[in-house]
Amino acid sequence: MSPDTPIELLTPQEMGRADALTIAAGVPGYGLMLKAGRAVAAVAADLLRASGGGRAAVFCGPGNNGGDGYVAARLLREAGFEVVVGALGDPRFLRGDAKNAFEDWPGETRAVEDVDPAAADLVIDALFGAGLSRPLDGRALATVERINASGKPALAVDVPSGLDGATGAIGSVAVRAEKQKTVTFFRLKPGHVLLPGRAVCGEILLRQIGIEPAVLTEIAPKTFLNGPDLWRAARPQPRIDGHKYTRGHLLIASGPMTRTGAARLAARAGLRAGAGLVTLVSPADALAVNAAQLTAIMLRAADGAAQWRELLADRRFNACVFGPAFGTGPDTRVLAETLLAAATPERPLGLVLDADALTAYAGDSASLARRITASAARVVLTPHEGEFARLFNDKTSAASASKLDRARAAAQVMGATIVLKGPDTVVASPDGRAAIAANAPPTLATAGSGDVLAGMIGGLLAQDMPAFEAAACAVWLHGEAARAFGPGLIAEDLPEALPGVFAELTSEDLS
Repeated sequence: MSPDTPIELLTPQEMGRADALTIAAGVPGYGLMLKAGRAVAAVAADLLRASGGGRAAVFCGPGNNGGDGYVAARLLREAGFEVVVGALGDPRFLRGDAKNAFEDWPGETRAVEDVDPAAADLVIDALFGAGLSRPLDGRALATVERINASGKPALAVDVPSGLDGATGAIGSVAVRAEKQKTVTFFRLKPGHVLLPGRAVCGEILLRQIGIEPAVLTEIAPKTFLNGPDLWRAARPQPRIDGHKYTRGHLLIASGPMTRTGAARLAARAGLRAGAGLVTLVSPADALAVNAAQLTAIMLRAADGAAQWRELLADRRFNACVFGPAFGTGPDTRVLAETLLAAATPERPLGLVLDADALTAYAGDSASLARRITASAARVVLTPHEGEFARLFNDKTSAASASKLDRARAAAQVMGATIVLKGPDTVVASPDGRAAIAANAPPTLATAGSGDVLAGMIGGLLAQDMPAFEAAACAVWLHGEAARAFGPGLIAEDLPEALPGVFAELTSEDLS
């Protein structure tokens, strides 16, 4: 998708509201359908010309998605292409705008079973749109299976049929458009960027069809595509009169002597993310190991909660990353609660709880939630799916819930920002806002990359960036750093790629 794709993601219900508001403002519904069909036809024509083919098979469903298909079929035929249309259901029973589109189609309409996708150069999937939330069955299922078995490139209208546009789920099967493209309208849907939906969409082309952005004021969407426009205004900027102490002092908790690398990764990332000072707090037995590896990062010794309380009495420390390779013994919970108790309204400590700090509360998320709720800390929890499942044993981890819904529910239950990691990382705030990442390359699946992300979030929290914005910004930067580095990435490379990403962001801000 294009870098300038708008950040708002609309559920199918919200998209229906956008249509309704536009029609109520005087734009004919059929006019919107004509523009949508024209956009599909234009993309299809380009694909056919590029491949040297001239035959399109258009599969039209029983609703407005099918109406878009009938419009596209007519326009392709008028442009000189050979077009065959297969209808799912009797098109004579269509209603409203879809009925108008069918009646304007001058050619023959066959039953879907009578159209062979393998005989076409391009298949246009206009069976079902983003609002379908049930598994395909019967004739629809058989048709999608034939489209996929044909091996022919597919162009999906709105979403590949069988994909739930709200959740990214695939109930039984979906048209696999990954070999080609998906054309959608006005704004992307969550299902375009959440897995497994994103994997079957191919290249997503967003087209405008006459819906004004002003409708978003009334819709007030709370789901966003993670990108600079979401958090740019909150991103810390160096001040001409600033110094290292005004940029915050981040603490990183180290594990014991044999498990120190994760904390050093987080510390380096926190420094690269802009924290003015970073101190790695190490058990006494790990001091020498850490000292041998550190330069700009400072080192302090602390064994146990009592020594940590002494350390935290210094109010210049304003953020902390706790958990990477720390261990999951009883002391882990004690120290997590010590950190939460150290925050006050006058000193709202930024706190990232990652890895072992989460596993220490496995099956007892309620206890951690009580501590967070009683604390003034700005808390970010950063579980991957395994840690999330261990931490929660209630409805937030139900298999039937989408990743977006699970992250949102967890944020509300915990009173903290949740970063549910993966190729489609979701950042969710207790206030209901959520951001979905679509820029993470596969190379991020490497040991230590999560430790780097935790440090980056901590570095931004140390600069007083709000928790949701800090987490979303760090997730995006993490993906961009991996993309910029390219193949061969290891976790140590990520902080070193950040300056180039920041330079690019700054250039965009000035343009």
